[in-house]
Amino acid sequence: MLLSIAVPVFNEESTIGMVLQAVLTAPLPPGVEREVLVVDDGSTDGTAQVLATIQDARITCFRLPTNSGKGAALRRAFTAARGDIVLVQDADREYDPDEYPKLLEPILADKADVVLGSRFSGGEPHRVLFFWHYVGNRFLTLLSNAVTNLNLTDIEACYKVFRADVLQRVELRENRFGFEPEVIAKVARLGVRIYEVGISYSGRTYEEGKKIGWRDGLRALWCIIKYGLLRSH
Repeated sequence: MLLSIAVPVFNEESTIGMVLQAVLTAPLPPGVEREVLVVDDGSTDGTAQVLATIQDARITCFRLPTNSGKGAALRRAFTAARGDIVLVQDADREYDPDEYPKLLEPILADKADVVLGSRFSGGEPHRVLFFWHYVGNRFLTLLSNAVTNLNLTDIEACYKVFRADVLQRVELRENRFGFEPEVIAKVARLGVRIYEVGISYSGRTYEEGKKIGWRDGLRALWCIIKYGLLRSH
């Protein structure tokens, strides 16, 4: 079985090498192989130069000509994915690839078609940061649950894992962080089996390179309404 790991990256020259090393050495269940699909989202720092030095047959790199956003980068990776399972991995070291086995387990056990990571369930350690980010995420998660009739605890977490055939049934449009509520709304409408798994989290401050901002929160709010309530979209 092949696992496709999609890694969108924008201006992460200081972390991308370490993240890819962790992705390549992360434990996987028996019988699971990996391919890593890195999409440089028009980085303007030295990210492209770092990626050019990586020599590993398991890694394939793509580059978008201009910065288009996480959603656009993921669509590029999903198009190239050959795996039976597709997993989203951020490039900023906030999430630990050593947790792949527990993210994959519900799918491999044929209990789930989609697995979502949660920083707020399962009692895993997480760095303490940003009260208002927490409040905003809770609000967006609550609103998303109201329109999808799911009971998730963290729609904005990076780790999202899909059976490839499920992901292929979803037409994604959002270019930036609106990907998160969009994909949840659309897989919820498919009626597939969705599991949530507690994950650890080592968040960054803005000084350390965090990129998501209040405008992304407003876009996420609109995406919940657009893809959750306005179903014609």
